[in-house]
Amino acid sequence: MKRLVLQVLGFVVVITALLTPNAALGQRRAVVVRRPVVARRPLVVRRPFVHTRLVVHRGYPIRRVLPATVVLRPARRAVVVGAPLVFLPGLTWRPSVVALPARDRLVWQDSETISQEEEWVETNFGIDASGDALFLDIDGKAKLNFAEITFANGNVQVVDFNEQTHGTGIYKLLDFADGRHVSTVRILAKSESDDTKLAVYLSK
Repeated sequence: MKRLVLQVLGFVVVITALLTPNAALGQRRAVVVRRPVVARRPLVVRRPFVHTRLVVHRGYPIRRVLPATVVLRPARRAVVVGAPLVFLPGLTWRPSVVALPARDRLVWQDSETISQEEEWVETNFGIDASGDALFLDIDGKAKLNFAEITFANGNVQVVDFNEQTHGTGIYKLLDFADGRHVSTVRILAKSESDDTKLAVYLSK
């Protein structure tokens, strides 16, 4: 019985709606269709790039053939080294994934994102701070060529990555436990994923 009563009431409601003044006058009722919200992928802005000649100075410790051209990313902060540059014997990098020191021990940090389509990219970091170790944080996948660390006294330490590919992780770049004033860090790398973020940290 209840079901029959509910059906009758529903029928009355429909008839009443059809006989409203707007319906009787033939006016159309607006129907709003809501589209489903679709999450959009973040827009990646590609900066224009130009290849330029790779510059290395006389006495550079790496003897193999280096890339002829690179995309140059200048340092955001220019640091002038007053002393003449003296290249120290080159070091062959032995990669090891490590934990980043506590935040209160980090005295400087910066990062640069390189894309696969750029090929070899020379990134430069103006540091001008004192510490005892440098770390390299890779987010993505990159082929690394060399790192060039210039100290305030003009000494330049070249770390040879030997064009090996490395994935996401935090690596010890260079350890100088006696403490040094680092002027600049220069890294030559090629992204082997769509984009790779390279971050450099100096700790004390």
